[in-house]
Amino acid sequence: MTWQETVGDRAFEDFAPGETIETAGRTVELSDILQFAGLTGDSYPLHVNEEYARSTPFGGRIAHGPLTFSFAVGQVALSGWYGNAILALLECQSMRATAPVRPGDTIRVRATVAELAEAKSPKNGTLHVDYVVLNQRDETVMTFHWIMLARRRSPLEDQS
Repeated sequence: MTWQETVGDRAFEDFAPGETIETAGRTVELSDILQFAGLTGDSYPLHVNEEYARSTPFGGRIAHGPLTFSFAVGQVALSGWYGNAILALLECQSMRATAPVRPGDTIRVRATVAELAEAKSPKNGTLHVDYVVLNQRDETVMTFHWIMLARRRSPLEDQS
């Protein structure tokens, strides 16, 4: 089976402003947090030292913000929603961590197409998607605006 058959044939034209997907949940384990610290070298005690973390306003360990972000991006990719439309990441804007993610929390993503815009090449378009990351209590833990380059199924005619 090819990648296209696995994820589905989608292109820029197949997305519409307001279109939304909500992913399945993913539980964040303590082992995820510790592995992320090891992979990135970010061993800040708030993430890896329970004694230290208890003395903070969070009252215990929390996940790294970039780990939450990575899980969010992965959850949408894993859902197959983008199919094979995405060519490249262009930009991430306005990322906000609004609540802590703790070991044992289950997070999911609500992604909504915010805008479709032209790209430099008539072969592509830019897909703007708002991500809202929610925990098991439906609390928003992170938001960001994701801009990607998407292939067009039918390139625009040259306007010159």
